[in-house]
Amino acid sequence: MRFNSLTVRVLFFGSIWAAIGIVAIALVISGLYRNASERGFRFLLRANLNGIINAVSMDETGELSGSPQLGSLAYSRPDSGWYWIVDPIPPAGGSRLVSASLGGEGPAIPSVEEYPFSESYVRTYPATDQAGNELVVAETEVDLGPGAARIRVAGNLAVIENDISRFNYRLFLALGLFGIGSLIINGIAILVGLKPLDHARRALERIRAGQADRLTGDFPSEIAPLASEINQLIEMNTRVVERARKQVGNLAHSLKTPIAVLLNESREFEPEKGRLVRAQVDSMQAQVQTYLDRARIAAQRGSVLARADARSAIERMIRVMGKLNREVEFSQAIETAQPRLAVEQQDFEEALGNLMENAARFARKSVVVRVAPAHPPDGAAIATGWLAVSVEDDGPGLTEEERKEALKRGRRLDESRPGTGLGLSIVAEICSEYGGSFSLETSQAGGLAARMVLPGLQAEA
Repeated sequence: MRFNSLTVRVLFFGSIWAAIGIVAIALVISGLYRNASERGFRFLLRANLNGIINAVSMDETGELSGSPQLGSLAYSRPDSGWYWIVDPIPPAGGSRLVSASLGGEGPAIPSVEEYPFSESYVRTYPATDQAGNELVVAETEVDLGPGAARIRVAGNLAVIENDISRFNYRLFLALGLFGIGSLIINGIAILVGLKPLDHARRALERIRAGQADRLTGDFPSEIAPLASEINQLIEMNTRVVERARKQVGNLAHSLKTPIAVLLNESREFEPEKGRLVRAQVDSMQAQVQTYLDRARIAAQRGSVLARADARSAIERMIRVMGKLNREVEFSQAIETAQPRLAVEQQDFEEALGNLMENAARFARKSVVVRVAPAHPPDGAAIATGWLAVSVEDDGPGLTEEERKEALKRGRRLDESRPGTGLGLSIVAEICSEYGGSFSLETSQAGGLAARMVLPGLQAEA
């Protein structure tokens, strides 16, 4: 699917938005959990700090005593990163009390200016022990009667970081699975929701391929009005084409009698004047027929129901031309499995008949009608499905200058043969009206190849 596909656009932007939302939710939840964990960690340190305050005392000599029980074996495991320390503050001269986990002097004490005490006279600061553990220390100073003491409780920051890491892993895993599942469900919902548009596209392809003449199917309420409007447009188009055909027929009928009268009257003239009048009337008749054909083609060009079976038309024209030109061998070479054209059958047969008639006049022995896939003409609205129909003979052919001259309206290179000089011009107009092209080239047998490039009909998927 291309990026300009509606399905791809919805899937792409929906997936991007879902991914952004899931990542944002994960970051917010992770941040909230970290804040809560850090608050709980600090609260635990302060609770342990209060437990030590209540468990120690100082006698009259300034000696500290007490055995705090903080309910954690980490305070008894060496270099665990969990310590408590009680230092007497001079002039008290007693010895300090420390937890069993402390294996040295303990973490350094920063200045009060760097980490001041809070309103509750407790301060926290980071530190590092001799084992390299990152610590958070809660410190306070209390008056124990005979003297004062500095009490510190240190907690290992790795504990909270490991807990946060485990939580983030589970959070991201859960949200990742949820996101993947949501994207899959979202994709399925979008594909199912847009399926009626695909049905409508296929219905239009069937109309274009000549397999249907209107949109049919059970469309949802959002698309049903569009399908109804398209069907009405097709019906209106058909009525316009039929009305144009009737008007063309009426005009041809109304002109037929006056032209016939002029031809009959010209026989009464002097031979020279009669020939002149008949020539002019013949020319007028050809011109009228050409413009009538052009009006009919223009009316039919906009019809989405225009179609022609090139194979049956070619076979029929070969049979007719073979009977009229028994000295010429007609054959066909069709190089595509579905030689069907988005052209009115009558227009294609008229163009093909003109080309085969011209080829039969100048062919020595054979005329070949070839049908093959072709590149679209420059500026074509449809990019695919074009067919080239070539009528090739083994005659003398034409030079480059003669080809240009032959395509001019009313020009005849051989005045000794019958004709009006309008055949190739009519073919070029038919090709042009259907968005195709017409050219004269050299045939494989060395004669002339008249090549029409016309829009084709794609086979039903």
